[in-house]
Order: sequence, then C-alpha cells, then structure tokens
Amino acid sequence: MPERLYFTDSDEANALIASDPMALLVGFALDQQVSVQKAFAGPLAIKQRLGAIDAGALATADLDSVFREKPAIHRFPGAMAQRVHDLAVFVTDHYNGDAARVWADAADADALRANLASLPGFGEMKVKALGAVLAKRFGVEAAGDLVPWHPTLGDVDSPQALIDYQAAKKVNKAQWSKTQA
Repeated sequence: MPERLYFTDSDEANALIASDPMALLVGFALDQQVSVQKAFAGPLAIKQRLGAIDAGALATADLDSVFREKPAIHRFPGAMAQRVHDLAVFVTDHYNGDAARVWADAADADALRANLASLPGFGEMKVKALGAVLAKRFGVEAAGDLVPWHPTLGDVDSPQALIDYQAAKKVNKAQWSKTQA
C-alpha cells in the first residue's frame, strides 16, 4: 500500500486516500466535472466536517449540509452528497462497511470489474481508472486486466506526474473531440 497518492495539493488528503479505501472510493465518486485535485480533496473535507469517512457514518449522516458548507465540497453539492450517500449505503449493505472488500473479494479481473461497475456512479471510465490505481499503486493482481492503454491516475506517482497526466488527458480529450465532430 502506498503512503500517499499524489492526486491533490494536500499531503494530508493524499495520505487519507491512500490509507482509507472508503476515502479512495469517495474520491473517485466525486471525480466528475471538477478537477482531480478538488475531487480527491473531498474525502478529507468530509472527514473534517463529519468527523468520519467510514461507510456507516456516511450512510447515516446528513451529507447535503456537509457538502453545502462553504466552501462546497463539489460544484454540484446536492447531487454529489446523494451519490456519496448511495455509495456508502451500497458498501454497507454489500461489503459490511468494508470498502477494501470491493477489490479484496474479487477472485479475478471479471469479478473486480463487476464489483466496481456495481458501485453507484461508477461507469466504465471510473472502473478503468480505479482499476489502474489498484493495479499500479496498490498491487492488486485482479486489477491488471482493467488497466487501459491510455494514461490514467494509476500512472500518477508524484506531484509532477499529476501535472503530466492532466496535460496528456487534455491532449487526448481534444483529439477524441475532433473524431466526434
């Protein structure tokens, strides 16, 4: 397990998402229509405001007020509060509140893909991105086949690597947009 993931400008946030599987899942849930840094700083902000980041606490808390407190945790606080709540309820109901079981219980890549895809708010892109992080940063064998050909957060192993990843993502997105026009 890495000591930190370099997805934010905060050493404390980076350590939290590396050490707490629920925080990592919440960061991925929030990684939508905000910067990577904002999304993955969210779990620390939630923990500081709520006092906990575990699935049970998130499933029973009034997350709407937690997300709307200034500064807001996400640009869409209501929708993301509901998404994190749904994620926490799912982890509580299906994994007895132990977020690490999402990958630890997967016998192979197909099972892991199914586990990740069943998480509320996790589509194919998030499955691949989280799979890449699990394979490259956490050494989860079952995640190896989920790693896509293109750069992902799994390639980020330093603050400079985050900058490089974001630059490559912007280029890839621009090229993809040209093919869709």
